[in-house]
Amino acid sequence: MNLVKKIAATMCIALPALAHAGESVVKWHDFNDYRDVRASNQTKSSYHKSVAASFEKHMAKLAEQLPKDYKLNVEFTDLDLAGDVRYGGMDEIRVVKPIYFPRIKLGYSLTDNDGTVLSKDTDVELKDMGFMDKIKMGRDESFYYEKRLLTEWFGEQILPSLD
Repeated sequence: MNLVKKIAATMCIALPALAHAGESVVKWHDFNDYRDVRASNQTKSSYHKSVAASFEKHMAKLAEQLPKDYKLNVEFTDLDLAGDVRYGGMDEIRVVKPIYFPRIKLGYSLTDNDGTVLSKDTDVELKDMGFMDKIKMGRDESFYYEKRLLTEWFGEQILPSLD
């Protein structure tokens, strides 16, 4: 039992040293100006808040991979969610088909703990025309396709700029 306590104490001390503590700051434009952020079964304002909260939470999760005190500023300039909103009886529904692929336009800057800009671009265009051809791991997750697009961009563009 003494060995288990020693291992647990060692892990408690060592794990925080391995943790990253980067942060993300997300800026939005007027949701009414985005290409397709139409609510299907919610009020417009609550849906827009839900979209913003979900994307901000995802960006914060990605930023955890950054070193301590690094900051990723992201500005979403256009958003076209996967699928298209159609009238379905009393309610509108979002129909997801391959022709309605997700598109995101954004600008970003990555700064280190001294405020030095490590990477910056004001015109990033992300799209995944084959989004339905890939294996979907998080079936019930909201905005899965858009989050996957952001995760791929983060891994291909942001993480390599840390070296």
